[in-house]
Parts: sequence; structure tokens; C-alpha cells
Amino acid sequence: MGDFAEHLERERDRSEHTIRAYVGDVRTCLTWCAEQGSGGLPDIELSTLRAWLGSLAAGGAARSTLSRRSAAIRTFFAWARRSGRIETNPALRLASPRRQRTLPDVLTRDGATAVLDVAAVAADDADPIHLRNRAILELLYATGIRVGELTGLDVDDADRSRRVVRVLGKGRKERMVPFGLPADEALSAWLEQGRPAVAKGDSGPALFLGRRGRRVDPRQVREVVHSLLAHVPDAPDLGPHGLRHSAATHLLEGGADLRMVQELLGHTSLATTQIYTHVSLDRLRTSYQQAHPRA
Repeated sequence: MGDFAEHLERERDRSEHTIRAYVGDVRTCLTWCAEQGSGGLPDIELSTLRAWLGSLAAGGAARSTLSRRSAAIRTFFAWARRSGRIETNPALRLASPRRQRTLPDVLTRDGATAVLDVAAVAADDADPIHLRNRAILELLYATGIRVGELTGLDVDDADRSRRVVRVLGKGRKERMVPFGLPADEALSAWLEQGRPAVAKGDSGPALFLGRRGRRVDPRQVREVVHSLLAHVPDAPDLGPHGLRHSAATHLLEGGADLRMVQELLGHTSLATTQIYTHVSLDRLRTSYQQAHPRA
């Protein structure tokens, strides 16, 4: 598996998370195939791979999981064929189940304002971590960036003179995302008062730090978002990705162009961004049914 992992990193430029997932999926598949009597890679057939996916589906695996695992297997066997490990690729016609498009939960505009107000009130005590939490929440909602993109930010990535942040997204693609004055004010308080109070000699350039001076990780950010949203009545229990969904939905509701939102979010496909138009339409329909006397 080491050679395959190296291929994913060097030739396919996959993230560490994707490499870990793909390698795990392939190991699981090959183990299952061996248990079914396959002697090695050359003995595995398309019917065996389909049976493996079928067993996962029967065990309750979600469509998104089946889709990823079939993608991992196709990638692995294509690599094995090119590298001479097998003569024919049994996964060439292995189809992925279509993912179910579910509408994500989002905050209302009032809900977003409420949770940001909660973060701002907490930051009034000048606790450096509360200043950080406010800056994290403001930046997540202002930009719609992913939690992994946020935790990967360095201080120099935030250009406050132009109010843009440089983000390294999926596939290591770089993009510039603007943010507004409230996020800039929260960042200013964190950088001038909060970060110096927790930074250590080995903190490095990380924009957001924990109490021990180390770069924050996605788990910490999720805890921050969940804990602050718990103070907002009737708000759905969202994580950082929920703020991303909310930012995109509110942009489109405010009249933003779909392709502009695609660029901000770092989506490679416009179809991925279009789900937010469905969210907006769903909310519009609900409001209409509640308000119109002949709905």
C-alpha cells in the first residue's frame, strides 16, 4: 500500500485525509476479496467488486460512503494496471451509486446574527480564547471557507488592508476570499490582544492558536461552533460546515451570482453550488405557505 499512497500524494496530489481514506478502503476491499477466495490482484473480477459493494450496502453503508469506496477502488486498480501489477483492470466498469442530494440545515439570517452576537458578548471579558472564538466564527461565516482551510491559515494569509484571506483549498488550489468589517474587527482584536497572550516560541505562523500556543485543529473549531450555537434558541445544532452552508445560502438570497459563490466556496463544479439555490427555494416555499392566505 505504500507505493499506492505515494502515487496518490505525488501524482494525484491528494490530501492526507483522502490518502488515508483510500488506502483504508482498498485494504478493506482486498481483505474481503481474499476471504471470498480470490488468490491475489490478478484473480479479482468485476463481479467480486460489485459483490463487495453490495455487501456494504446491505450492511447499511450510506450512498456517499459507497461512492467514495468505489472511487478508491477504481483509482487503485487503474494504478495497478498502469504500474504492471495486473494485466486487465476489473474496476473499469465499476459504477458509483448516485449520491442523495439532501438539503443542508442552515441558520436564518437572524440566527446567524444571534450566534455572532453571543461570540461578541463572550469576547468582552478579554479572555484570549474568547477573542479567538469570535474571530473564528466571524471568519467562517464571512467567507464560507471549510474548517480545514481555516485551521490551515497562517497570520500572513489574512490581508487586512484589502480584507481578503488567502486559502489553500482542495487539491491544493489557492483562492482569495473577501471578508467584511465585522470579521476584520474580530481579527484585529485577536491578533493584537488575544494571540500574543497565548503564543509561545514554537507557535509558528498559525493564525489561530489554542491555549497552549499550538495551532488549532478542526475538532477544537467544531466544539467552539457547537458550544456557541447552544446559546441561540431554536438554532439547529450545526458545525463549521453549517456556517459554510449558511453563508452560501445567505449570499444567494441576497442576490449574489451563482458563479461568484462557486468561486468563493472553492467548488470545482457549479452543480455542487447549485444545491444552495434549492435551499433558498425550499425556504421561500415554506414562507409562502405560511404567509399566503390561499397557499
